[in-house]
Amino acid sequence: MAGDLKATHKSKEADVRRSNMMAARGVADAIRTSLGPKGMDKMIVSSDKSVCITNDGATILQKMEVVHPAAKMLVELSKSQDIEAGDGTTSVVVIAGELLKKAEELLEKGIHATQIAEAWKLAASQAAEILRGIGKPVDLADRESLIKAATTSLNSKVVSQFSPILAPMAVDAVLKVIDAKSANSVDLNDIRVVAKLGGTVEDTQLVDGVVFRQHVNKSASDGPSRIEGVKIGLIQFQLSAPKTDMEQQIIVSDNAAIDRLAREEKKYILKMVKKIAKTGCNLLLIQKSILRDAVNVLSLHYLAKKKIQVVTEIERDEIEFLSKTLGCRPIAHIDGFTADKLGEAKLAKEIYTSEGRVLEVTGVKNPGKTCTIFVRGSNKLVMEEAHRSIHDALCVVRCLVKEKFLIAGGGAPEVEVAMKLAKYADTMGGLGPSAPR
Repeated sequence: MAGDLKATHKSKEADVRRSNMMAARGVADAIRTSLGPKGMDKMIVSSDKSVCITNDGATILQKMEVVHPAAKMLVELSKSQDIEAGDGTTSVVVIAGELLKKAEELLEKGIHATQIAEAWKLAASQAAEILRGIGKPVDLADRESLIKAATTSLNSKVVSQFSPILAPMAVDAVLKVIDAKSANSVDLNDIRVVAKLGGTVEDTQLVDGVVFRQHVNKSASDGPSRIEGVKIGLIQFQLSAPKTDMEQQIIVSDNAAIDRLAREEKKYILKMVKKIAKTGCNLLLIQKSILRDAVNVLSLHYLAKKKIQVVTEIERDEIEFLSKTLGCRPIAHIDGFTADKLGEAKLAKEIYTSEGRVLEVTGVKNPGKTCTIFVRGSNKLVMEEAHRSIHDALCVVRCLVKEKFLIAGGGAPEVEVAMKLAKYADTMGGLGPSAPR
């Protein structure tokens, strides 16, 4: 009886493992056909009927809405690869699927799962050494080699015909934000990618400055559309009527009281606008507020009268980039709004897109090591794919900064690693119940 229970328990364990492996391999098989230069693009229709066309493994898996826990692990694997390397999101899932297939065969031979996992770790360490051994050193000053590497990552994309434009742009963006002689990593947060509908992918450009994602506020249409000699203020307080700390109601009984409230609001806002204008500020960036309206129609009207251009809805996570790029310091209260906290630039001009007007600031006086890639596209599908492709190219160049060598493509390194790992396994006595651990 005890033997039967033990056999049943082992059978259930095997069934669970097999089920998990089948689910994970199913995910790998689903995106296998998008791998390589002849890989096919996938058209994904989401639950809200939006359409996405791509061959980026991380994007495909994200849109698939995977439910099975084991399959979700492959989705997370693809996301991790996208964050770390930016490319190879399809390859890593396909390789994981093949490893699971071989693991299933080894499990059936009676080899324990722990021993298989330890062997894989050992093989991964050896593979990294082999790849470094066959790599060709690359100098970050050799721009042409970097462009060729970035172009390779774009060859299988929907926008591959634009790789002569996008690849040099990605390389130049990375070289701008690092010191090529001493850098060993790249912070991609220093490279802002802004995508807007309108034009074609050929109109994509590298901007030495900032292009804002936010649209220029239409309520301030009387404000200037082009400013030379820009002085930039970045505020984190609200240009609107104050609210009480607690939820309260004010009951107004007559017209005179309403007029008095309106006058006081005008006086309050006008006082702040005059203080801002007095410093010489002619471009005001206003952080998005969750407490009350960061800006209202009245304050926008007064700012336009003072010839101050306004960009609203600046997100909190953009503050650091904008401060670093524009040389301005964020100001938390109107009393601290002084001229020494303003950034300076040569030109700020509006750019008209299909989605509305956006502002471009160039010629910053004391710029940090940052830049902006302004992506254009004739439709949403092409624009989004161009955005993803540029991210992949940036990540490829980042990898070259971290590990300064190139290896051959076309499956050559994989064959080399497989042959040398096979020899290494022979010297270790093979993989089996009696193999050294």
